[in-house]
Amino acid sequence: MWDYLLTKEERAYVEAVREFVKWVPADLLRRMDANEVQYPRKFLVEAGRRGLLGPRFPREYGGSGLSWKAEIAGIEEIGVLGSALSCLFVLPSIVGEALNTFGTEEQKQKYLKPMLKGEKFVAEALTEPRGGSDFFGAQTTAVPQGDTFVLNGQKRFVVGAEGADFFAVYTRTGQGEGKNSISLILVDKDDTVLVRKVYGLMGTRGGGTGRLVFKNTVVPRSNLVGKLNQGAVIFNRMMIPERMTSAAGGVGTGRAALEVAARYAEKRRAFGRPIRKFQAVSFKIADAVTQLDAARSLNIIAGDAVDRGLDARRLVSEAKKFATEAGWLAVNHAMQVMGGIGYTTVYPVEKYFRDLRLTMIWTGTNEIMNLLIQHEYFKELGGRSWVRNIEGDATDPDPEEKVFE
Repeated sequence: MWDYLLTKEERAYVEAVREFVKWVPADLLRRMDANEVQYPRKFLVEAGRRGLLGPRFPREYGGSGLSWKAEIAGIEEIGVLGSALSCLFVLPSIVGEALNTFGTEEQKQKYLKPMLKGEKFVAEALTEPRGGSDFFGAQTTAVPQGDTFVLNGQKRFVVGAEGADFFAVYTRTGQGEGKNSISLILVDKDDTVLVRKVYGLMGTRGGGTGRLVFKNTVVPRSNLVGKLNQGAVIFNRMMIPERMTSAAGGVGTGRAALEVAARYAEKRRAFGRPIRKFQAVSFKIADAVTQLDAARSLNIIAGDAVDRGLDARRLVSEAKKFATEAGWLAVNHAMQVMGGIGYTTVYPVEKYFRDLRLTMIWTGTNEIMNLLIQHEYFKELGGRSWVRNIEGDATDPDPEEKVFE
């Protein structure tokens, strides 16, 4: 019902994504969730062949020159496949943001173009064992040596560690700690980039999520994205697609779980009638539908603000927080509607349950989103006031009387 918001070209893209989702073999989803597949290369090759990766980027690099609105709608469709495939599908959009905005023409030709065509596969190397949300406390180092950098350190929770061809690595290149000593460097996989562990995960399985160790890894200086020690600026830009794609995927996964439950509620009978006729069931579906629609609306507004070049930091944070929590509510309601059978592997709701739990943790926890939202709100509030004398008079015995003068 939301397609009316899209242009003809945008609708064509979303329809192409829907057809691609139908193409994805059900057996691939089963094998990934059973840890029989660690990295679904054929999935990404086919997505690239169909021209579906990174639709916002210029056509000369393999994109479609579309809007955030189109990408949000497309990712929502991918979200019905679960979080692992959704994450792999959007990595070219996330890393591509850095390359398209800050990269050299040589980097765009060598990495961005083949990445969007599904010929090269990328992963982000952000988090370190020392701390998750303490991103700017990274300890991985890149020491300049002539025309190269020499990397040493570790990154963990890298989706695609097992299968990626190259990594976008945030590393310390300056003196001391803090955001002014971090740079982004592209690192091709070689014998000095070691996958020390592929994690066993509760959900979001099959993406080859692992821990990387760099041991005297030599990288040409030409692989530095942007300027030296400009990593904080690039990181903040990359967080837009990081969080917008999480928001869109969360809505898609929640939507899929709810549809399974709603169809079940129409067929399952109790006390002589379909269980959807009972308010205890139908009201849970109504609540979930409302939350998902509200989340989708917020996603579109945030994406439109980004397209217009506005400062969308607060909206993007709100979208990530609200949409992932709306998806989580939808899958919980779906399981409750289905009762015991929803807790089994007969239906995919339990998989969606396991997958969605991670979305409130990755790309910045929802607690971090709260921190950003309130920070941006108070910053905006500082320059305006709709109510005169809002602080009252400290010497007045009843300052509230003056608030609405």
